[in-house]
Amino acid sequence: MKRSFIAISGMAMAFVALNSYAAVSADQAAKLGESLTPMGAERAGNQDGSIPAWTGGLRVDSGSVSASGHLSDPFAGQSPLFTITAQNVEQYRDKLSEGQLAMFKRYPQSFKMPVYATQRTATVPASVEQAIKQNAVSTALAEGGNGLREFSTAVPFPIPQNGLEVLWNHIGRYRGGSIKRTIMQTAPHANGQYVPVTMNQWFTYRDHVKEFDPANPGNVLFYYMQTITSPARLSGNVLLVHETLDQVAEPRKAWIYTAGQRRVRRAPQVAYDGPSPGSEGQVVADNVDMYNGSPDRYDWKLLGKQELYIPYNAYKLESPTLKYSEIIKPGHINSDLTRYELHRVWVVEATLKQGERHIYAKRKFYIDEDSWQISVVEHYDARGTLWRVGEGFMTQLYDKAIPWLSVSTLYDLQNGRYMVSGLRNEERSKVDFGAVSSSAEYTPSALRKVGIR
Repeated sequence: MKRSFIAISGMAMAFVALNSYAAVSADQAAKLGESLTPMGAERAGNQDGSIPAWTGGLRVDSGSVSASGHLSDPFAGQSPLFTITAQNVEQYRDKLSEGQLAMFKRYPQSFKMPVYATQRTATVPASVEQAIKQNAVSTALAEGGNGLREFSTAVPFPIPQNGLEVLWNHIGRYRGGSIKRTIMQTAPHANGQYVPVTMNQWFTYRDHVKEFDPANPGNVLFYYMQTITSPARLSGNVLLVHETLDQVAEPRKAWIYTAGQRRVRRAPQVAYDGPSPGSEGQVVADNVDMYNGSPDRYDWKLLGKQELYIPYNAYKLESPTLKYSEIIKPGHINSDLTRYELHRVWVVEATLKQGERHIYAKRKFYIDEDSWQISVVEHYDARGTLWRVGEGFMTQLYDKAIPWLSVSTLYDLQNGRYMVSGLRNEERSKVDFGAVSSSAEYTPSALRKVGIR
């Protein structure tokens, strides 16, 4: 399928020797906040104005916030410019990915994309902008491209030179430093029946750990823990992850506490294509967060930039007035609740290396230039057949200046099932951002306390 990619001045599209990956010059970094946004996107709009110029993102006072952290929709009064359906999809195929086109083919009667006027809402705090600008001139990929050197806070490569750097921007994007929240995920059957899996999540980035020493940051990127609270058969099971910056030099450390056995065990399978807990086999470990973990099993190629209709500003989908049953439908989530906008995305292709093993032989990622979140992803099997399509729904948490991956989906085109994660519509517990935690809260010995039913 032909794609019209936007030319990137001065950027080599061919593979480059890994040891040549390095920070950019001070002159290049000076573009941040000028012709580029502070996070590295093109500040200007596109030629026909369908993508506007970035003017600072959403203001902190753009709406109201409930006690449970639900945001009011600053665009509630808007109507779609048009809606893409299986009947008119050919008119828009140059701004759709292969995975999106496949969804129209798989679900011609129900899948649609309501397209709204583009709102470039992404923004981060001033202190994060400064860290990103410093990263531009100091951060480099570690040997082999599987880690980072001299990295601080967020977005290691705001002016990326290759596919790996774009991927690391997603892995290292700004997520508020830490979060404590309750979410629901589920893997509906093809007929739409589902069992909700509710879990508590704790995430702490390394610079939000009490013991963090900027002069000696170590190899831990963040700590993550989740405990399942329902259904009863899974309740009390806990996953703990110490995510490392260089997972080849020091692999990710993971542990699982199984409530039924009352024991903690190491979980090396929580990586690559190992099963993701609570997903009924619909998601592998590195599908979580659209992509996570070490990139060492793939060759990464930067294809360029493209204008694409992607899920964005998903306030309607996150409304606390919705019930989960109104969102979860056979084959895919309720398309009437989605919002798509035209944005520029970086396109990165990953091909499995010779001799390496993974259930996905090829993957293609479409990464929003404003937030560095993966917005759309396509996974291909060993036969080269498109197998699974994922979408990441971006919501700007304007009260805290955090571009946030609120809801994610992964659709299996073969068996008709999918996974949806990150739903909070029926949850009323408060979302806590920015808390400073001790590393002692993320130790294997802490799992038993968290996992008590």
